[in-house]
Amino acid sequence: MAFRLAPTSASEGFRLEAHDSVGSTNALALDHARAGDPGKLWVVSKKQESGRGRRGRAWATPEGNLAATLLLITGGELRLAATLGFVAGLALADALDAVVPKGRIAIGLDGASQGQNRFELKWPNDVLASGAKLAGILLESAMLDGGRFAVAVGIGVNVVAHPRDLPYPATSLHALGAACDAETLFLALSDAWSENARLWDEGRGLAAIRKRWLTRAAGLGGEVAVRIDGNVVRGVFETIDDDCRFVIRDDDGSVLTVAAGDVHFGAVASARI
Repeated sequence: MAFRLAPTSASEGFRLEAHDSVGSTNALALDHARAGDPGKLWVVSKKQESGRGRRGRAWATPEGNLAATLLLITGGELRLAATLGFVAGLALADALDAVVPKGRIAIGLDGASQGQNRFELKWPNDVLASGAKLAGILLESAMLDGGRFAVAVGIGVNVVAHPRDLPYPATSLHALGAACDAETLFLALSDAWSENARLWDEGRGLAAIRKRWLTRAAGLGGEVAVRIDGNVVRGVFETIDDDCRFVIRDDDGSVLTVAAGDVHFGAVASARI
């Protein structure tokens, strides 16, 4: 089966560029933007040679996994564009719900899960299944002429394989017993993106996105540790605020709002990290 867009996505003017292998779908998408591409372009591949995650970390995409980047061109606020990562998380979780048979995925995040979703969203950019990382999301941007900028919404999913030498648990759809392939998942993702992007509405619907995201939030109400610039803050994950920043309450009852950091839940949060 070849990669293809959902009919809803194609009807809204989205385009598709599929590759057998790429260096990085994000890098390729931003190169297209600098060359004048108008955006609404999905760049997808089942193999990525030099993918990357947050803070320059490597993201492996062996043959059969999904690397997908949506290129968008906007003249709006970069602050609002940054919340597209939450749109992407919701779209991917919806797509996974659509293509993975019910009963295939167990629920649980080291005692911190509410147990209501097979696929949970870990702030700010991960999708979890059975408490392990299944997918990651990376937003990158580039300034263009005329006050516009390009946003590459990168989505990497462990479909057939997952790394095993990580400091946190990871998994793949196949390891969880799901037979879905990258092409089927992307078809559902392109459809789910359109629905969630309409809800986001260029940032005007961010409150609705935040509300939806919280219903899928991993670890909400549980013990959490956040590493911020080398320091570790511990407390309880209370919510995300109106700008989708992470909000924790420490043991003294003080509230801390975090814009960027590495989050750990449950027993990991209690251990030395």
